[in-house]
Amino acid sequence: MFGFLTVGTTLTMLDLALKNEIESQKDETFPRDLEGTKGMIRLHKNHNQGFSFGVLEGSRAVELIPLCMTSGLAGAWVFLMGTKGRILEKLAVTLSLAGGLSNLIDRMKRGYVVDYFSVQWKTLKKVVFNLGDIFIFCGSALLLAAGLIDTLKDNWRNTK
Repeated sequence: MFGFLTVGTTLTMLDLALKNEIESQKDETFPRDLEGTKGMIRLHKNHNQGFSFGVLEGSRAVELIPLCMTSGLAGAWVFLMGTKGRILEKLAVTLSLAGGLSNLIDRMKRGYVVDYFSVQWKTLKKVVFNLGDIFIFCGSALLLAAGLIDTLKDNWRNTK
């Protein structure tokens, strides 16, 4: 349990620290390429007051839905930590919770979420993320994979 707590806390703090670093820099220095990435990663200073792509900007739902979702994830995390095994699910929920908590803290503290990088590849060029978003995406993908693995195991057992 403490290993997952440490990982989750570290990831949340890392994203918040990067957001603070971006916020401390002058607006006119953005966008710019991240050194050492050969132009593949571009830094931005975007303030997202809505959900992805500004959806529901200005609505109270933008505060309430993340609060409810993060609370639900925290409950799932506590439940999973009390179970044996299920390492993939524990990691998945830890990642999603870390990202969700980082974005929730940002939204509650600033009134918006700081998005700060884009990947300069195909249509991804148009999307600006933060690490919290990546943690949520990876956690969701892992949870989906864990569910698929469980389903395949159950189907395999039932065919014997």
